[in-house]
Amino acid sequence: MIKISDSIKYVGVNDYDIDLFEGQYILENGMAYNAYVIIDEKTVLLDTVDKIAIDRWIKNVDEMLGDKAPDYLIVQHLEPDHSFGIQTICDKYPEMKLVMTANAKRMLPQFCDVDLERVITVAEGDTLELGSHTLNFVMAPMVHWPEVMVSYESSEKVLFSADAFGKFGTTDADEGWSCEARRYYFNIVGKFGKQVQALLKKASGLEINTICPLHGPILTETIPDVLKLYNTWSAYEPEDKGVFIACASIHGNTFAAAEKMKEILEAKGCPRVVLADLTRDDIAECVEDGFRHSVLLCMASSYDAGVFTPMDDYLNHLEHKGFQNRAVALIENSSWSPSAIRAMKAHFERMHNINLLESTVSIKTRMTEENVAQMEALADEIIASI
Repeated sequence: MIKISDSIKYVGVNDYDIDLFEGQYILENGMAYNAYVIIDEKTVLLDTVDKIAIDRWIKNVDEMLGDKAPDYLIVQHLEPDHSFGIQTICDKYPEMKLVMTANAKRMLPQFCDVDLERVITVAEGDTLELGSHTLNFVMAPMVHWPEVMVSYESSEKVLFSADAFGKFGTTDADEGWSCEARRYYFNIVGKFGKQVQALLKKASGLEINTICPLHGPILTETIPDVLKLYNTWSAYEPEDKGVFIACASIHGNTFAAAEKMKEILEAKGCPRVVLADLTRDDIAECVEDGFRHSVLLCMASSYDAGVFTPMDDYLNHLEHKGFQNRAVALIENSSWSPSAIRAMKAHFERMHNINLLESTVSIKTRMTEENVAQMEALADEIIASI
C-alpha cells in the first residue's frame, strides 16, 4: 500500500479491470479511486470510492484503523465515483461526523440517506484541528462540480486536491503522468478553465510538498511541472506549437489528402504535425490533441448537406469543452454538393477567439494537382499562424 507519511495513509483502490470510465472514456490501464486517512489525536478519512471498489476500500480502512473509529469523513466531491461509500462508512461508524461545503450538504440527500445533523459545513479559510495536523479548507466550485472543495494539511504541506491533478490509469500504471492527465483534464474538467485558474491562484499561496488527488498517482517531485501544465491548460493556451489534423473520411479519399497535407507541412518545417482518423481513433484523445496544439486543421467529407458525422461529433465535443484561442484551417471533400466547410465554420463561429484561416480547399472526390497547389498555399498560411 502507498505510504505518504507516518501519519497520512493511502486507503484507495486500483481497479485493473475497468475499461470505460463515466460511460465514455476508454481506459487502457484501469483507474485509481483514491482515498486517504490522517491519524492524529483525531482521525480523519478523506473521501470514499466508487461502488465497484467499496469492499476493497472498507478492507483497507479496517486494516489501517483496526479498532479505532474515525472522527471525521471529509467529503471533497460528491460525484458517485467518490461518494458511493458514504452510506456504508456512515453506517459502520455512527458517531463519525461529515465535513463538507454547504452546497455539498444540500446535495447530499441525492446520494445517500445520512442524518444531516451529522454534517459540519465549512467555508473558505475554515480549519479543522486534528492534533499536530491542521486541515485548511479551500473552496473550488466547478472544479468540476459546484460543491467541490480541496483540503490543505499545513504541517506536512499536503494538498488533497479532489479531482484536480488527477489522471486516467491506476496509481502504478507504467506510463508518464502528462498524457493521460491531459486527456482526463480536457475531457472532464476542460470546460471550467476560469474556475481552475481561480484554484491555481489560491494554490500559489501555499507551500505544497505533496499533492494527493482522487485519481492517479501521488505527486511530489513533479509538482512544479504539473502546476505549469495546469496553468497552460486552464488558460486555453496551446501546449505545443504545431498542427493537429482531424480527419473524417468516408471512402478514404479525404484521408489520403490528409496524409498528403501532413507530408506538405512537415516538408515546410512545421515543428509538429499529428494526424488522427476521427472514424477510428479515440474521440477523447482527439479532443486532447485539439487543445494541445496551436493549430487545428479539420478535413472532412460533405454529408447529408452538412459534414460527415464523425467530424460533427468531434466539433460538438470541442464546443462543449470550451475550445478557444486557436487558429483553425478547413478542407472539405465532396462529390456533388460541397457543404462540409460551411457546416464546420458554423461550429467554430460559436466558439471563442477562433482564428479561421482565410484559405480553404475544396476537393471533388479525388485530390488533384490543383488541390495540392492549394494545400501548399494553405500550409504556408498555417505555418505563419503558428
